Amino acid sequence: MNFFSSMREDIAAVLDRDPAAKSRLEVVLLYSGLHALWGYRFNHWLWVHKRRFLARMMSQWGRLITGIEIHPGAEIGRRFFIDHGMGVVIGETTIIGDDVTLFQGVTLGGTGKESGKRHPTLRNNVVVGAGARVLGNIIIGENSRIGAGSVVLRDVPDNSTVVGVPGHIVLRRGQRVVITDPKQINDPLSEALAAVANEVKRLKEEVRELQGRQFVPVDGEDKLQQVIEIDYQI
Repeated sequence: MNFFSSMREDIAAVLDRDPAAKSRLEVVLLYSGLHALWGYRFNHWLWVHKRRFLARMMSQWGRLITGIEIHPGAEIGRRFFIDHGMGVVIGETTIIGDDVTLFQGVTLGGTGKESGKRHPTLRNNVVVGAGARVLGNIIIGENSRIGAGSVVLRDVPDNSTVVGVPGHIVLRRGQRVVITDPKQINDPLSEALAAVANEVKRLKEEVRELQGRQFVPVDGEDKLQQVIEIDYQI
């Protein structure tokens, strides 16, 4: 598509997805997400044509004006919509498909100083909620939803809904996902607490054996262990 056809399509996407948008004139003049997208398209053209310093400089000016930082090296598809937009950051090797929506405060970033592809890929029709962090060279499948405030560090299959820190799947193809093993959530703090509770239990049993005492439960003594052993359902 040429630039002007793309602009018309971008305006139509805003009117379709934002019920607060009342007219094309309002969208063109007042929507910072749209301004950031149009600036990105020009900067990306400069980037592709090896005018990279100028592209980066222009992208930083765009960030000052809109509050949205899109690296000119990112690849963004058609009908991309940033709602509100303040604080959105999109990294250099990010790939975004068609009909994707981001809300304010979203970060599509990396996890370190690795080279090559180090930012996420969002396939078609993905929605990322406010304040979510999608980090690393991972793939978010088509028609997936990332809940507000989530931190996603692993691939997400198509037609899934992810929430939490770290993110875990709660819906897949419209069906509730039941988690019976807490470790499926992959929460390092929970795993560390479980390891400490198990070690404390083992040491208590060894001390009782050395002292020749029978195990007599003390009220509240093994509460932590009981909590760790509960089956979690989400």
